[in-house]
Amino acid sequence: AAGERARKVEHVVGELVGITLGDDIARLIPSELATLGVPALRPVFAAKLAEGRLMLYDSRGEHTTGQGAIVACVDCSGSMRAPHAGGVTGEAWAKSCALALLDQARHAKRDFVGILFSSAGQVATFRFPAGQAPITEVLEFAETFFGGGTDFQVPLTVATELLEAEYNVAGRQRGDIVLITDGQCGVTEEWMRAWNDTKARLDFRSFGVAIGSAATTRPGTVLDALCDNLRSIDDLTDTSAAADLFHVI
Repeated sequence: AAGERARKVEHVVGELVGITLGDDIARLIPSELATLGVPALRPVFAAKLAEGRLMLYDSRGEHTTGQGAIVACVDCSGSMRAPHAGGVTGEAWAKSCALALLDQARHAKRDFVGILFSSAGQVATFRFPAGQAPITEVLEFAETFFGGGTDFQVPLTVATELLEAEYNVAGRQRGDIVLITDGQCGVTEEWMRAWNDTKARLDFRSFGVAIGSAATTRPGTVLDALCDNLRSIDDLTDTSAAADLFHVI
């Protein structure tokens, strides 16, 4: 995670790499800016601005992609206790990934929320403001396990409600929700519409990690509909399998 943090996100404000077209006045090249000093050319400038055809400096550099909280929803259904190749259980991998996301949040001074879930009535929420991590709370988060079935709607509703509250209080958007599971379950059409509406309003991103379950990531599945960024992981001993999460979150 620390290594991925050091990598650059390209095509944002930073190092100049060329010329492009657009309407960002802050990145105008000098020749375009000079036309504002010629009264006869101001209508031309206004037309190019409206059409997004002004010549701008293109650039790249480091950029903090998230603003709101990082929310990790970890599946604690019974099947997550099953060992995979190398003896690693889905629970151990998922909670390790969640703790790495907590470290990511602490580094960026973002809030972190860990949501453990199983059947519809089995949900536990752990909040770590600005990534602060008292050891007793971290241990409770790591050691809590339900062992029931799998329900996505309740934990994801809790996650969106937390992001909504953060937006209402602090005005922060662009949070990140990471769903880690080895299962699949249905959601209602009404709930899915509400999820998409809230996602558009709060501008959060959704990431999915399917542990040892590639079939659940195919186009048309519930996970595919829920997540902007989705992958399956078979080898739980491969530390690079989810490394890009820490590059973009």
